[in-house]
Amino acid sequence: MQLVDTHLHLDSDDFGDREPEIVARAREAGVVAMISVATSAASSRRVLKLSRRLPGVFPAVGIQPNDVVEASEEDWKLIEQLVLEYRDEIVAIGETGIDCYWDRTPLPQQRDFFDRHLRLAREHDLPVIIHMRESGQEIVEALRRAWGSHHGRAVMHSFTGDRSLLQQCLELGLYISFAGMVTFKKSEDLRDVARAVPLDRILVETDSPYLSPEPLRGRRPNEPARVVHTARCLAELRGTSLDEFARQTTANAVRLFGDILPPYQSRQSSQAST
Repeated sequence: MQLVDTHLHLDSDDFGDREPEIVARAREAGVVAMISVATSAASSRRVLKLSRRLPGVFPAVGIQPNDVVEASEEDWKLIEQLVLEYRDEIVAIGETGIDCYWDRTPLPQQRDFFDRHLRLAREHDLPVIIHMRESGQEIVEALRRAWGSHHGRAVMHSFTGDRSLLQQCLELGLYISFAGMVTFKKSEDLRDVARAVPLDRILVETDSPYLSPEPLRGRRPNEPARVVHTARCLAELRGTSLDEFARQTTANAVRLFGDILPPYQSRQSSQAST
C-alpha cells in the first residue's frame, strides 16, 4: 500500500527537531510522499530546507490567509523569488485561500493575496492548495473571476463544504481533500459529501500537527502516519478496500503534484541557500 499525505505542516514548532523520526514512522505506515505546506514567507524557506533533508517530503510555498495580515510586500517578493529560483523543487503554491471564520485578515486583503497566488501558480504552471473555512462561496467566486473558462489545477484542502459547494468545485476542476474531521463521530454530513466525490478527484491529508483522526482525536501533534486512519474511513464508507483506495488517491496526487513517488529524484539545487 502506498499513500500520499497531501497536506501537512512539517515545519511546525509542534514537531521540534523530530522531523526525521516522524517521516520514518510515516514510511513504515505506507506513506510514501508528503506535501509540506508553508503558511508564511519564513515557513516557505523552512519547508524548502526540510524537503532537501528528507526524501519523500515535497514543498509548497505561500502565505496562508490568516497570516496575510502580517505579511509585507517584501514577504510576497520572497515567495515570488523562491518560486522563480526553485521551480524544480516546489510542487505547489499555497496554502492560500480565504478564511471567514477567524477575524484576523480583512477580506479585501485576503482576496488580493489569493489572486496573487493564483496568478503566480499560472505563471509557473503549478497547482494551488486552497484553504477554506466558512468561505466556500467566496473562493468559488474568486476562482471564476481569476480563471474564467481556463481552469487551473487546485485542491480544496480539508474540505468541509456541502453537496452544493462540492458540485461547484468539481465543475471548476478542483480536487477535494479530506482530513481527520471526516472520521469524527458527528461528521456524518461530511461523510455523505465524501461519498459523492468522484474517485479520480479525491485526496487524503492529515493537516498535521492538527486534526488527529479517530481513534486518535485530540492527541497532538497529529502526524502523517495517521493519514491511514482517514484513508481507511473513506475507503469503508465508499465500499472499497484500503489498498484500492490508496492506489487511486496516490494516482490522483501524482496527477496533481507531479512525480512524487519513489525512487525520489535528487534536488537539483540542494546545495543552494534559501
